[in-house]
Amino acid sequence: MLRLQSPLPERYSAATDDALAEMIRAAKGALGSSLFILGHHYQRDEVMRWADARGDSFGLSRIAAAQSDAEYIVFCGVHFMAESADVLTGPDQKVLLPDLNAGCSMADMANIDQVEDAWEELSQVVDTERVVPITYMNSSAAIKAFVGRHHGAVCTSSNARAVLTWALDPARGDRVLFFPDQHLGRNTGFDLGYGANDMAVWNPRHELGGLSDIDVKQSTLLLWKGHCSVHQRFRPEHVDAFRAEHPSGIVMVHPECAHEVVEMGDLVGSTDAIIRGVAEAPSGSVIGVATEIHLVKRLGDEAPDKTVVCLDPLVCPCSTMSRIDGPHLAWILEGLVAGEVRNQIRVDDDTASWARLALERMLAIT
Repeated sequence: MLRLQSPLPERYSAATDDALAEMIRAAKGALGSSLFILGHHYQRDEVMRWADARGDSFGLSRIAAAQSDAEYIVFCGVHFMAESADVLTGPDQKVLLPDLNAGCSMADMANIDQVEDAWEELSQVVDTERVVPITYMNSSAAIKAFVGRHHGAVCTSSNARAVLTWALDPARGDRVLFFPDQHLGRNTGFDLGYGANDMAVWNPRHELGGLSDIDVKQSTLLLWKGHCSVHQRFRPEHVDAFRAEHPSGIVMVHPECAHEVVEMGDLVGSTDAIIRGVAEAPSGSVIGVATEIHLVKRLGDEAPDKTVVCLDPLVCPCSTMSRIDGPHLAWILEGLVAGEVRNQIRVDDDTASWARLALERMLAIT
């Protein structure tokens, strides 16, 4: 998805860390309770230090919705997260994204045109009244709205099992179209007792997803061909190397990783589950974590009695999340002080209404 962020003025791009910190501190002070800054767990420390709340994408959106006194919500995350916050916050609140180029490669792997085309193709093969569309939180507001219109729901990595169980209730549907992350869908499917023969990968670049009519009819889980650019990097050999060096070490894996990696984890769970797992691990533990490096480093810094390392030796960060930095945050905040609202993220009323319904279904399920 094309997004255009103008280059920052030299005042910000050439500023020292200390100068940026002073700009942000002064702007926060001037804006007071009218401002609330959200920091996603994958943010760099220079940004996270200014967050009024930190968490995962949906958790932060719900926190934003509870800040009724805050006119400005600055979301230090990526585009789909700011959209979700806009869907859930009040009409008098404005959600801002410091850098419009902070997208999500996974979310962009399923656009609304592709999803609508897939639905039309499916309708030629099966009764789509019996297909339940489920989208991961990491998707655009347009896709959440599509799900809402077609009697489906959103899910998170924490509640995917409950949502898929709901979707596959015989009274509701025979199969699920799950997007945009094939790995979360596959791992959840295996967790529910389905086998590889019950799943098929839908490739939106090919007619009927690259599948035959029989493939579609025999599949319970149709998994969109998408993935997280960070979590797909983790491989079984990374776990093997960690266990060879730390035989009593603990392996924690995010369910966006490939199934063969998930099978090797001592703990498999969402970002929040991994954070809790590290906190609850015995003092002296050596923990190998398969998730984004900024979070892994922060977990290690905040648990000095434990050794927390990233299982990927190249420690690849989320490159789009990393676009949010001190200069962009200072630029956004000083704009607000000057009465200029920059990079506001708006979801139109119709899309927001249907997306909100899909989110509300999720909350009702879980």
